[in-house]
Amino acid sequence: MLVSDVLEDFTDEIIDLYHALRKEKESFGELGVDFEEKAFYDILKALASKYDFSYPEDQLLHLAKEVKRVVDDKARYTDWSHRDDIKAELKADLIITLAENDYPPVDRDEVYKEIFEQAENFKRFQVA
Repeated sequence: MLVSDVLEDFTDEIIDLYHALRKEKESFGELGVDFEEKAFYDILKALASKYDFSYPEDQLLHLAKEVKRVVDDKARYTDWSHRDDIKAELKADLIITLAENDYPPVDRDEVYKEIFEQAENFKRFQVA
């Protein structure tokens, strides 16, 4: 009886996961961005909420695309996550990109720090 309960629960979880993934896929399609851009969009939006500032939705989408472009440029080097020079360039380029887009609209070092960490982690742990 226990095995059948475990299998039933597992099946239910898989079905729920499938629906959640499908919904997530539809969400980035509806926004007009790809999966990676949606991940950066989610990070930027979460930071705006966490640090209590507002940022226009259309600009969030644009900025997510720009952040992805910057990260992709640095991640083209296979050892980029182990090279301090490339990580320093990534941070500098992200600072410039964020500043050009007035993000965050308030001066919060914590926001920059989290964006750098998320950008590095996203590419480091991304499955190709």
